[in-house]
Amino acid sequence: MVKTDQMKSKSERTRQFIIEQTAPVFNKKGYAGTSMSDLTEATGLTKGAIYGNFENKDEVALAAFDFNAACVINGIRELQAKAVTQEEKLMSYVVFYRASLKNKILPAGCPIANTLTEADDTHEQLNRKATDIVRRWRKNIVDIIEAGIGNGEFKKIVDVTAVASEIVVLIEGGVVLSKSTRDTSFLRHATDRVERIILQEIKA
Repeated sequence: MVKTDQMKSKSERTRQFIIEQTAPVFNKKGYAGTSMSDLTEATGLTKGAIYGNFENKDEVALAAFDFNAACVINGIRELQAKAVTQEEKLMSYVVFYRASLKNKILPAGCPIANTLTEADDTHEQLNRKATDIVRRWRKNIVDIIEAGIGNGEFKKIVDVTAVASEIVVLIEGGVVLSKSTRDTSFLRHATDRVERIILQEIKA
């Protein structure tokens, strides 16, 4: 059973407040670049109040990453839940990331890509969380394509995993380059390419 705000204890509400307020900071500045003063400024709480709810900065960062990643994952899941065909489910990735260009859904970039870039050699736990999401993301795409092949929507493909990997690389690469260069054309061209893969290359 999901707890409502009324059912949550004061400590649970405070913990959630800290996560929500610090999540954008971690996504923008990264783990190493986020200081305790950043956390106290973002929350308006003292260091003692924050550490009264979290054991250390690592625990805050891990929870903040989960929150940031969930914003992306849930946005895509909502689109896929409304999709009728496998093609529509796959196009949900294009729709979501195109919308991010217009609605600034990811103002500091994709938390998954940001974390992978920073935590690769510096923070094993964060890196493990981010790489696990990438693997699950690729698996979701593989499952969609295979289901589409099974029902005749997509052509029979020799290496479905390779196609799924290409889609992930294009989108994440587009997000990273658009953010770092402040040139949204990278993500726009990346999503256009993914759309062509879906509609022109694998569609039956």
